Amino acid sequence: MKGSYVMVTSSEYALDYHKFFYSFKAYRVMLLNGKRVLILGVSTGFGFALGYLASKEGASVILNSRNEIKLKDISSKVPNSTYIAADVSTYEGCKTLSERVGELDGVVIAVGGYVEDSIENPSGLEEMLTNHVKVPINCMRALANNIRRGGSIVLVSSMRGLFTSEDAMSYSVAMAGTAKLVEKAASEFLIRGVRVNGVAPSWIDGDFVPNRDYRKLRNLGDPKAPPEDFAKVTIWLLSEDSEWVNGVVVPLDGGNRLKS
Repeated sequence: MKGSYVMVTSSEYALDYHKFFYSFKAYRVMLLNGKRVLILGVSTGFGFALGYLASKEGASVILNSRNEIKLKDISSKVPNSTYIAADVSTYEGCKTLSERVGELDGVVIAVGGYVEDSIENPSGLEEMLTNHVKVPINCMRALANNIRRGGSIVLVSSMRGLFTSEDAMSYSVAMAGTAKLVEKAASEFLIRGVRVNGVAPSWIDGDFVPNRDYRKLRNLGDPKAPPEDFAKVTIWLLSEDSEWVNGVVVPLDGGNRLKS
């Protein structure tokens, strides 16, 4: 009826408001909706967590490592994922992989490896420089044309690459190289409209277990944390929410470096 109105009581308004609020939460836009993300160097910890949580944020995920048995098992637990077992330790291996993955919106290079050594006995130098400097360079070079404009690359460095470490000389030096590579790669990929950032975890604690309350497993400032803590920041860096973040490495230690 023209000019009529309906009086709404405060309790009715509150009920409708809460219905709207919880409906909004249920249908929030996923951070990686419709994105294709390649994760190199998938492990049962960080890589598994990243793949699983990225898929929950709407991404189609491609998992990679050399171990096909491990990959098959992880992929079976990651919704909307495929896997490609391939060795990316050389440029030729990276190039072969690039011919199989198609167009991408995001790439995470998380090839691992850790050796404790010293200047007196640099036993891990070649391995660490290969894993943490040469592999990221070769993979970015090979995959450059696969990544769509507006895409994102994330390299995985380490807090030991940003701050002095008492041991693991080669690992620390190589991770410092990874951190510097982030800035250099970001400058070169500017013309492509592709961002390059890095994460520097402290200590990734254990394997990933889906749907657990991982926050109960650490306290702010602890020296280590479950893989979910590092994977979630990486997902943010892959998303459009971080589109004005470029050429930086994010320290991920919960503030442990601040302890005396």
